[in-house]
Amino acid sequence: MTKKPALGKGLGALISESPSLSDWKPRNPVVLPQLEGTSLIQIDLIEVNPEQPRKEFNEESLAELAHSIKNLGLIQPITLRKLSGDRYQLISGERRLRAARLAGLTKVPAYIRQVEDGALLEMALVENIQRENLDAMEIAFGFQRLTEECELTQEKLAERVGKKRATVANYLRLLQLPAEVQLLIRAGALTMGHARALLSLDDNAARLALAGKIVEKDLSVRQVENMVRQADGEKAASRTQETELPDVYYRVLERIGRFFNHNISVKRNARGEGVLTIHCSGDSEMESFLDVLEKNNI
Repeated sequence: MTKKPALGKGLGALISESPSLSDWKPRNPVVLPQLEGTSLIQIDLIEVNPEQPRKEFNEESLAELAHSIKNLGLIQPITLRKLSGDRYQLISGERRLRAARLAGLTKVPAYIRQVEDGALLEMALVENIQRENLDAMEIAFGFQRLTEECELTQEKLAERVGKKRATVANYLRLLQLPAEVQLLIRAGALTMGHARALLSLDDNAARLALAGKIVEKDLSVRQVENMVRQADGEKAASRTQETELPDVYYRVLERIGRFFNHNISVKRNARGEGVLTIHCSGDSEMESFLDVLEKNNI
């Protein structure tokens, strides 16, 4: 069994009510490599695409993301297109860019997309994802780029990369985890199995707390699943099983999720009884959801 990186006792900062890594001093610091294919770009050289369909951003949610970025950096790169001179135009990631500005960053990691047709970009991304040495978060970022930049549905994406639709959905769900947990996955301290168990919990505070215990006590996936069952009862037990949801559930999540920034989840028992949940950080975010629904006549 491969030993996970030792992150030391300072992990308490990770699981406090106001998570911060400013005082995190592990015995053996984990240095994350820069994601392959990314560059550090000056923020003041980046122009927002005037055709960007999304015009409104929840201020409370932006402030929370800015706080995370200030402590941890921008984990998920944005995507840019090279313009003339030294200028760049944003393709995807405006929310991350706005939050990075709020956090006071002067440079951000970015994928630089050349002026090329969608088919070429799609081929390059699929080829990169199919490499064997990528961590789970790199795969999740790659899947998101394919859905955003190549406008692939999860069904089409699954066909392109030769994986089950449920597998694609599980990787994309990793983007719902707190930034601190995403960092632990990138560092190899948490596996995909650990991440799936953490996603069974409904709130980020519980996810952070359990992630801390996993690293400090070197818990196995089975141990974590048992802890989730004990903490959340029989309903959680049914969610952590390896059985896949019927395809219709993924179709519903994909269609509705885009109106709620994909902050939705579904629970289903063996009899087919289930609950669809919309997650929000506050009343203002729910108001933003309503605005989007009204604009789309839903």
